[in-house]
Amino acid sequence: MVSHLDQSLLQDINAVAEALSSSESRKVLYLCGSLEADCSDEFVKQILKSKVEDHADASLFLKALILHLERYDILKKVYKVGRSDIEQQTLTSANVFPSFRVLMVKIGEDLSRKDVEEIKFLLSNIIPREKMERSKTFLDVITELEKLDSVSPERLDEVEKCFLAIGRVDLVKKLNAYKISVETSAELLPQQQNCRDAALKQRQPQQHVAKVVMSSPVRSGPSRGSPIEQYDLNTNPRGVCVIIDCVGHDGGLLEQTFKALHFKVLLLQWLSADDMLLSLREIAEQRDHYRYDAFVCCIISRGSQNHLFGTDLYYTSLSIDTIRGLFTADSCAMLAGKPKLFFIQRYNVAELGPSARADCWDEDLEVDGCDGQLTTDKIPTEADIFWSHCWTHERQLNQAQHHSIYLKALADALHKSQRRKTSLVDVHTEMNGAIFEHNKRNPGAAYHIDVKHTLRKNLFLE
Repeated sequence: MVSHLDQSLLQDINAVAEALSSSESRKVLYLCGSLEADCSDEFVKQILKSKVEDHADASLFLKALILHLERYDILKKVYKVGRSDIEQQTLTSANVFPSFRVLMVKIGEDLSRKDVEEIKFLLSNIIPREKMERSKTFLDVITELEKLDSVSPERLDEVEKCFLAIGRVDLVKKLNAYKISVETSAELLPQQQNCRDAALKQRQPQQHVAKVVMSSPVRSGPSRGSPIEQYDLNTNPRGVCVIIDCVGHDGGLLEQTFKALHFKVLLLQWLSADDMLLSLREIAEQRDHYRYDAFVCCIISRGSQNHLFGTDLYYTSLSIDTIRGLFTADSCAMLAGKPKLFFIQRYNVAELGPSARADCWDEDLEVDGCDGQLTTDKIPTEADIFWSHCWTHERQLNQAQHHSIYLKALADALHKSQRRKTSLVDVHTEMNGAIFEHNKRNPGAAYHIDVKHTLRKNLFLE
């Protein structure tokens, strides 16, 4: 750490601060962690001096800052180098500044003045009027939200709602990508610490340690068979639950449901089929699954009999078999022997375009409420998988305040199972009844459900 700044470095800081516009100064302060409104040259210099003193490489910090602002003229003037020279050093602002703040700055650059005004209107019930009137840019708004503790690197719900409300699905996708990157980084940190601990132990002299054998705690409550007959769900959290909502309905319901069941929930919205595949692959490759006892995947999307379409309805699709295959023991060894639960709400599209296949609509010929028959050619051969797949017509999405009957029944039944100690298979028996009753009352808006599993033990989610 630099305790005293030399004259040359002070000159560089002064030169950078004095060359910035007011909007660039605002970005600099935000990237440096300041929530103050003062964008004067003197205050910017003060903040930069403080950050440089705390940074191991002062020159790297300033160069990264200039590169992030795309002020290559300052780079050339102060450091006598060009953009290509710095980029050859693989210098990126993400290595220097918090990824959350970098993301907010980039999003601010993508928003028009009209977008910002609409966001301000949507947040008028959160940010006091006088502070909202002083907020001219997206960074100003985010700063006020941070001061109120309404937004943080881990809490982006308010921002995401605003982007959805103004139709900026592209920015929602950026938030989703950020969530996944944070999730992945969080999983890697314990592993890195374990590696360091293991290396340290190898350097230390070996000592004889007495082994202590601890008995497993005895469960109280109703007997449900011997331990070998049910899956253990003892970790906290129990596992990762990824929710992909491509239609903008019921993702929040599922998020609340599985958080209450002690899962670590990752909610992703408005993904294309390619984005769905990429996100699921990244989640399947997370090594930290070995720490948990289960995995849950929920998808709400338009689709056909064997494919889901995401937001890019007429361009790409994702095979349902591919989704399941990403989490088998062969593909995801960290989940081997652990229950993997899938809940799919599919909205049948009315048409797939010029190349539409007729076989996508065979299932529409069904007239009963719930298809509980499990044909052997459809049952997955992979072990420990529970597959619950529901479909209904896309026109249901046109209803005001639409909510899936299937997902509502799932949430209600899982909530009741916490009190009744009901297995997941029995939960679906209760769901079948709720869906059957709905279909009797609404024959033109029927839901069809297909449940199959290869669970080797009973599964209780209480």
